[in-house]
Order: sequence, then structure tokens, then C-alpha cells
Amino acid sequence: MLKPEPKNCPRCQARLECKLGDVTNCQCSEVHLGPSTQDFLANAQWGDCLCKQCLHHLDQLVQVAQGQRFPATPGQLVEGLHYYKENGYWVFTELYHLLRGKCCGSGCRHCVYGFKKQRDGQTA
Repeated sequence: MLKPEPKNCPRCQARLECKLGDVTNCQCSEVHLGPSTQDFLANAQWGDCLCKQCLHHLDQLVQVAQGQRFPATPGQLVEGLHYYKENGYWVFTELYHLLRGKCCGSGCRHCVYGFKKQRDGQTA
């Protein structure tokens, strides 16, 4: 059995203990993810273990997204659901990005796909 490894969640930076050698007792086993969430996470780029709070949040987000369609025109965007305004700029929400269906690679603040842009322009 592998020794538990302390890590930080790549999404929220919360401290967690990964029990790769004892998955049934790992914090991630406490969250029951739906098949759509499992498919989503299999294609995301988080690169490491997520904490149980983030797993639960993403599962809820995927469930909400199943009843929504991507806003194909600006007139279909709903403030508070797809975006919010900050300092005169539109900031797209996690739901908007999830409904989009893929990562644009721009390092968006609320990227649900795990894409992070480093300062030197390289991806993490």
C-alpha cells in the first residue's frame, strides 16, 4: 500500500490527503459522481486529485448544465447565470464555460476544464 500523499486541490488550493494506495478510504470516495460528471472529469485538464468539495460542486454544475443549452446568440445570455459584470467587463461563469463544451485555452477565471495559464505564457 502506498503512503498517503498530502496535496493541494488544483481547483481551490484546499489541502487534501490523496490515498492512491487505499482509494476506498480516500476523501474522493465520499463523493458519488454521476456518469456525466465522470465523463466530464475524464476529459478535463486538472492533472491531479480534486478535493471532495470541488468534486461535489462540479457534479452539481454538470447536473444543472444538463437542463441548459449554450447561449448561441448574445440575446440568449442571462446575467447572473452565464456572466456577471465586474469593472465594466463581462466575466463568464463556470456554467457558461461548461455549456460551451470545450476549453478555449485563454486562462479564463472560471474555467471548469482545469486550464491554467502561467505568467510566461506556458500552460500548467
